[in-house]
Amino acid sequence: MNKLKFLWGLCLACVLILVPLHQWQASPQTALETLAVQLEGRKKPLDTVARETVAAVHGSARYRPMAGDLLDAQQTYWSLLLNSRDWNDEPFVLVNYRPLKARLGLPLEQKHFSFASLVNTDLGAILETAHQKELQNQDLTREDREALTLEDRLNIMLTTVGSQTLPIIPHPSDIKGTWVGIAEAHQLYPPALAERVRTQFDTLQAQYQAHGDDLSRLTAAATDLHQTLASLSPEIYPSPATLQREVFFNRFRPFAKAWQLYAIAFLILLGGQLISAIDLYWSVMGMFMGGILVQAFGFGLRMQIGGRPPVTNMYESVIWVGFGIALLAFCLELQTKARSYLLAAAPLTVLCLLLADSLPAVFDASIDPLVPVLRDNFWLSVHVPTITLSYASFALAMGLGHLTLIQYWLTPGGNARAKTLARLNYRVIQAGILLLTTGIILGGIWAHFSWGRFWGWDPKETWALIALLCYLAPVHGRLGGGLGNFGMSVASVLSFNAVLMAWYGVNFVLGTGLHSYGFSTGGSTQILGCWVGVDVLFVLVTMLRYRAGRRSESVLTTDVQLSEPVLTVDAQLVDTP
Repeated sequence: MNKLKFLWGLCLACVLILVPLHQWQASPQTALETLAVQLEGRKKPLDTVARETVAAVHGSARYRPMAGDLLDAQQTYWSLLLNSRDWNDEPFVLVNYRPLKARLGLPLEQKHFSFASLVNTDLGAILETAHQKELQNQDLTREDREALTLEDRLNIMLTTVGSQTLPIIPHPSDIKGTWVGIAEAHQLYPPALAERVRTQFDTLQAQYQAHGDDLSRLTAAATDLHQTLASLSPEIYPSPATLQREVFFNRFRPFAKAWQLYAIAFLILLGGQLISAIDLYWSVMGMFMGGILVQAFGFGLRMQIGGRPPVTNMYESVIWVGFGIALLAFCLELQTKARSYLLAAAPLTVLCLLLADSLPAVFDASIDPLVPVLRDNFWLSVHVPTITLSYASFALAMGLGHLTLIQYWLTPGGNARAKTLARLNYRVIQAGILLLTTGIILGGIWAHFSWGRFWGWDPKETWALIALLCYLAPVHGRLGGGLGNFGMSVASVLSFNAVLMAWYGVNFVLGTGLHSYGFSTGGSTQILGCWVGVDVLFVLVTMLRYRAGRRSESVLTTDVQLSEPVLTVDAQLVDTP
């Protein structure tokens, strides 16, 4: 019966994965989406370029113009490329760092601004200072890094709007040769071929001007242009299957489907906890397995497209940590049947994948080639996944710690479920310590090959060590008998803040060190700080409630012990003849 319930949940997950059906069918503008472009060190379809460009500048893949309907990434990108709107005055550029907006004299509550409004500020002076710091190898402040990110967005606007330099003309012979735009086609090919490409692109532009944002009307012109470009250099131009695979990955959005499945599984599991008559545990296990499978499928596609493991940026680490939480919880749940691992893991996994899916300006999802220091390095490929799996273990322990503290809140003296959860939590912390220790050692080996030293007190290295010590201390306390179930639960929650600093803080707050390829901007430290503050407050209040409950139990026990001898004496006096 349990196997049937598991299969039923897995089948339901598969149905949810397969819908909507149009994602498995060719799009009307496939020829347009699969035009190959050489950008940022690799060849990718125009669909990817459009999504990355719009998300990088606007912070979202969709945009609603001041006058018009909501546009998707393709429609927005072609409007930019062919300059069909007054993009100088459209509020399109994202600025979400409040101190920078205050410095520039911009409205603090507004998120998007026009190119013209940003150019007419003191941004130039801030950028000049930031560039001087870069030249002198000085540490950049958060405001400096946010200003440089804004400069990148403005530069993308400049190079995209009305551009004739989009590199869609393949190099005739060299696989690593530089591609050129329509205007430079004559540099690589005879005048006749260059003119033919130019004429076809002009036809495509005329069709767009005639039909506006209805890109399906451009199919015929896009097909002709695509065929001509592919015929210019058949050995260099990517195959249709390669281009269509990436377009399918963009449309399928496997990580979004994964968090949706995890969320549904969590809601059903929570309903089963509240209503004991409903037992859908094994169906939830099947649905959770479906989420793991679709996420693994997404990783496989992403690795095929990029030709490398997911080890380069915050986006990839966030979705990998989410995957690690889900997989570890599922395996432990399958082994123990504790009915607690998934309850702790599901909301954390949903949070990781939801943040990665909905904040493209913060977590850049671009599939870029590895920076030189990371290329052809076996140790990196095992170091980064191991470290992030340790983060996943500690995140799961933090979730179990919260469940345990909730039990202590409901029953200050503790109950059988609290003891069980504490035991499960301790097991996960041990796994996390093993993974983090291994990851740090592997990182030292990688640092030796990349930088010529095993350890240099880089901020990332230092905070990884601090995180490890924050978990080793309570584990030793438990082994020594000085820390019980409640203390370990508190430690599993509070110690995760060190992991957050090693994972998020070094990238978004410090922004210094040799791990510069992991730095990011746009993260909201205020929101994270508020969350940490509320969490610490919850722990402190629970500790006070727990101590009050322990004192009450101690007083009750003392009263019972004092009363027992008196009762015994009285009984003897009565029974003596």
